[in-house]
Amino acid sequence: MNQRKFTPLLFLLPGCVILGAFIFYPMIQAIWLSFTDYNMIQKNPNFVGIANYKELFADPLFWKVLGQTLLYLVIVVPALVFLPIFLAILVNQQLKGITFFRSIYYLPVVTSMVVVGIAWKWMYADQGVLNYILDAFGIIDEPIHWLTSTSTSLFAVMAVTVWKGVGYYMVIYLAGLQAIPSNLYEAADIDGASKFRQIIHITIPLLMPSIMIVTIMSSISAMKVFEEIYVMTQGGPLNSSMTLVYYIYNQAFDSLEMGFASAAGVILFIVTLMFSIVNIAFMNKREQAMKG
Repeated sequence: MNQRKFTPLLFLLPGCVILGAFIFYPMIQAIWLSFTDYNMIQKNPNFVGIANYKELFADPLFWKVLGQTLLYLVIVVPALVFLPIFLAILVNQQLKGITFFRSIYYLPVVTSMVVVGIAWKWMYADQGVLNYILDAFGIIDEPIHWLTSTSTSLFAVMAVTVWKGVGYYMVIYLAGLQAIPSNLYEAADIDGASKFRQIIHITIPLLMPSIMIVTIMSSISAMKVFEEIYVMTQGGPLNSSMTLVYYIYNQAFDSLEMGFASAAGVILFIVTLMFSIVNIAFMNKREQAMKG
């Protein structure tokens, strides 16, 4: 009896060891370093209490970067939650060659972010494809400096994040759509409900579990965005496209201030955790309201 009781724990042990070694131990180490002045040069970090947090909260750049990270969250997450729904509905049709279109929409997901970033950097160039198209249709008179202007650089990077992530979340919604019984749509057709009303009253409510998953995953991804910025703008110009993760990277590996960077990392963890809790609570409340 005791052997049966502990057998599941043996299966969990390898996963727990990996999580402990690569997740929990680094997390605890980062929290500890956030209370030290460790700078990657000295051998032994000195305990300084909350000095790093005081310095962090007094840094105007930190607040600017935090605001830009939250702006990234506010714009990117809704796009990654709702656009894939309609894309999934589109590719869920029983049409000839639909598998090809599913593959095309998913292709950006499996493409390296370095490749994607370089390709979009070329497209965003003053003489790039995007400006050429806009000029050809008479929309602009002179090139837009997408990545070198403080007013457009962050939004240009946001567009790349959305473009690359849409296909991934589309697959999650597609799995949810295929689990919805077809007789619900047949009954709605008999009652004379339009396709739009079917989406609003059948598809969206039954996709709520998938929407909750996508909301949480996209929120976390938006909070920790790094590769796009590193490849395309490196936080410039004038820190206008810098997010919190890139700020942490600069402090840790450019300034070598690991203690200060760890403090910023702890703040990032707290903010991300808060958004995840709020998302879960909101989605659960909404799902219960729909069931009621």
